Amino acid sequence: MKKAIEEIAYDLEYIKGHELQPKWFKVAKIFILFGAIGGYSYLFGWRRTIVFVVAFLLLSTIVHYTYRIRTERYTKSWLDFQVREENGKLVTERIGKYYYLAIILNAIISIAISQFLPL
Repeated sequence: MKKAIEEIAYDLEYIKGHELQPKWFKVAKIFILFGAIGGYSYLFGWRRTIVFVVAFLLLSTIVHYTYRIRTERYTKSWLDFQVREENGKLVTERIGKYYYLAIILNAIISIAISQFLPL
């Protein structure tokens, strides 16, 4: 259990400090998320919204851990996640099309699951 907590703390620290997205987007996506969730619940109800959010979080967790594993804890380049050494320090570049394509696909799959599940 201690190891899992340490790994989560490592990921949270990385997420807080990374420069893979512009700083303004890190803030804006919170409003985008809450706006999307609010709009979805207004259109389709809270049950479908909860199913959507749970499915989206599960799928996004898979994307997160895939990147984490394939980049060896964000130290190695893979797909659109690029790492380079600068002044003896690892620097990551902005994430690109594959990551965002996976997130869009997660949203589409989550919408489909929440709409076609009999509730």
